Order: sequence, then C-alpha cells, then structure tokens
Amino acid sequence: GISLGACSAARIGAVRQQVAVVPAGLPAKAPKGQRARAVRPLCAAEPARKPVSASAASSPVAPVEEEEASAVDYEALAQELVGASPLEIMDRALDMFGSEIAIAFSGAEDVALIEYAKLTGRPFSVFSLDTGRLNPETYELFDKVEKHYGIHIEYMFPEASEVQDLVRSKGLFSFYEDGHQECCRVRKVRPLRRALKGLKAWITGQRKDQSPGTRASIPVVQVDPSFEGLHGGAGSLIKWNPVANVDGKDIWTFLRTMDVPVNTLHAQGYVSIGCEPCTRPVLPGQHEREGRWWWEDATAKECGLHKGNIDREDQAPKVGVNGNGSAEARAPDIFQSQAIVNLTRPGIENLLRLENRAEPWLTVLYAPWCPYCQAMEASYVELAEKLSGSGIKVAKFRADGEQKPFAQAELQLQSFPTILLFPGRTVKPIKYPSEKRDVQSLLAFVNSLR
Repeated sequence: GISLGACSAARIGAVRQQVAVVPAGLPAKAPKGQRARAVRPLCAAEPARKPVSASAASSPVAPVEEEEASAVDYEALAQELVGASPLEIMDRALDMFGSEIAIAFSGAEDVALIEYAKLTGRPFSVFSLDTGRLNPETYELFDKVEKHYGIHIEYMFPEASEVQDLVRSKGLFSFYEDGHQECCRVRKVRPLRRALKGLKAWITGQRKDQSPGTRASIPVVQVDPSFEGLHGGAGSLIKWNPVANVDGKDIWTFLRTMDVPVNTLHAQGYVSIGCEPCTRPVLPGQHEREGRWWWEDATAKECGLHKGNIDREDQAPKVGVNGNGSAEARAPDIFQSQAIVNLTRPGIENLLRLENRAEPWLTVLYAPWCPYCQAMEASYVELAEKLSGSGIKVAKFRADGEQKPFAQAELQLQSFPTILLFPGRTVKPIKYPSEKRDVQSLLAFVNSLR
C-alpha cells in the first residue's frame, strides 16, 4: 500500500485537519481495486517519517522538528489534559508521535478510538491481537471496521509453538482450573510485546469505570510501566488512554450518534468482550467486568496487557480485600436502609451458631468499594423493603479487610458480593448460587427456601 507522506495542516477549531500531499514520484491514485489505507504497518525496522507542513503547493516543503518524548513531563501533561475531551487527547497523541504510535483495538466498544482518530483528520495506525479464540462476531466486526474506515488492521498472532506446547501439556481449558494468566501470556501479552517494540507510543481504550481495583486511577497519558517501545528500556514507551475519564454510557452515546459499526455481541448482553471461553453476557445488577474471568477474584481482572495497573496497586499500601488501607476505609458505606440490619462480627457469629432461628435471615457479604456490590445496591434495598414485615430479616455484613479470612473460612466467601440465606431450621447458611441480582431473582431464591 502507499504510505501517507507529507501533510499540510489547516487549523480547524481545536483539531488540525490533515490534507495528504502525494510525494514526488508516486502515482496520484492507488492501482484500481486496491483498498485505500489510512494506516501504516507496524514495523520496527522502517525509519520513522517526520511530519511536514506546506504553505502552498508551489512552496518548498520544510520539515517540522519532532518533539522529543524524553523531554516531556508526562505527569504534568496528564494533569494538563484532565479536562480535555477524548478528541483533543487523541489529536495531541497523533500530533506528538505521528507514524510511531498505533491504536490497540480489541473488537469491542473501543472502536470509539478509531472514530476519534478519524475525526482528527490525521493519519493513524490500528493493530489488534488475534488470540485464535475470539468470537465469530468479533472477527466480523474487524472486517466491518476495515471497510467502514478504509483501513487495514495489523493483526498480531501468538507463536504457534507456544500455543501448541500449552494445549498439549494442559489442555484447551486449563484457565478454568489454574487461572487465565498463563494462557493470556501466550496468546495476548507476548504478541502485544512484539507489536509495541516497533512503536514509541500506543493508544488504549481503558476507562476508570471498567474494572475494580485496577483502573480507577489511570491517567490519560503515562509512561508505560510494563512494556518497552522502539528504543528499548524503561520509559521507552508512552501509553495514551483518551477515554480514561469517560463513562461507559457516554461512550455508547457517542457510538450511536456517529453511527459507528459495533460488535453484535453487545446486543446480546456482552459489555466487556475478550476471548470466547472467557467472556459471557452481564446479568442484571452486575458490573460490566463480571462478564470476564467470572471464576476468579473480582479485584484483579486484567489479562496482562495492562498489568501495570495491578503493579501500582501492589506497590501501594494494601487496602480492601488485603487490609483496611485509607482509600477503601474512606469508601462510603452502601446498602443504607432502615429495612437492612447492619451485622457486626459478634452478630453474624451468633447468627451462625443458632440452630433454631426465630426467622430466616438474608445477608449480603460486601465491600463498599466494590463496584459489583455497588451495582446491586438498589435491587437489594428494594428487596429489603419488599420483605419488611414478611417474617424475613434482611441484613448486611462488611466482609473485607480483617474480616475477610473469617468470612472465607466460615461464610463461604469467594468474591464480593456473596449472598447467604440463614433458614429458620437449618444451622448451615445456604449460598445464593446465581449471579442474577435483580429483585425478582433474589425474591425467587428466598421464597423457594422459606
């Protein structure tokens, strides 16, 4: 394909509109039948092309000095861009890095990144990780996106020998037994590492509201804490997160407004979309990230692509599920209602010991900072009000921090939230088995055991 060469920039509002100028010696049009491409392949060996500007067609073209990444204070830049729109952030990223930056596209709602890039008028590159286990609908979206934008997505694949060794030694579904990290390392992290070695910066669709415990503090731009870029070594790669401060609902408003192609899985209840075996629809009252690796701890739902988010948490004072650090200790309490009894440790221990309870107790084990608990708050409060005066007590017990070991040993806690019914005639509490946390589902559970 023909790479975009010199560009002339006309300032339009806060965004520069780029007009491609065909370099001397190249044909004005691509050969008939060849799809126009607005991206460049990821290639570490190809020398970078510096952007140039032209004042007129007859004027000599003068190169523009490229801003040195090492001279930029990215913490200060992140603060400067805190109130900027995703479009402004995208424009700044593409302006600073030109052909040495690319958008990472997962085949989900991060198609918004490609739309923002198109709206800047600047040339841009897109790559995606094909793990070999994506949903058919995701592959269909890749094709639609390429045709809609007239671009070529650069696909990165895992090493066949590594996949073969993993499957032969542990089977096709080992992640259900010993966690997803090993499979993701082979199918996603290492291919990503190869892609990033040819770049100085990359653009992701991370948002603060996506994942508990890992993405709440991501900046709009940062020195990548986990991966290396073109020149190698710590600090050689810059990571841009243009939609970090945008709510998921606002992303969808943007996609609908701009009539952007989206993954048809979204219409089936999928929100966060990854590999087919590790992704499922989100149920009523659930946080979007509960559709990923649902059998694992809710506080560490990262595949390794954004491992730096977890690394920062590990370096900070432990909070929440590992202790009562200041950040989560300050989290406002939830399930606040006169219809809900707030159980203390002695209270729930007494409830646990009783053999003949005067009335059944429905109790949620929760952590107030957990988005999954927050997501079910309204339905649980409504349920408590419905059951008020019915002979069933509705309660809550905060089970994070120093209470977590007790809750794990005695109350069947595996992840937040956990819902238990203490029947009137049975010593052992019964754990709610479903992840449907709407009022009707919870009420059906209670009524079936009354």
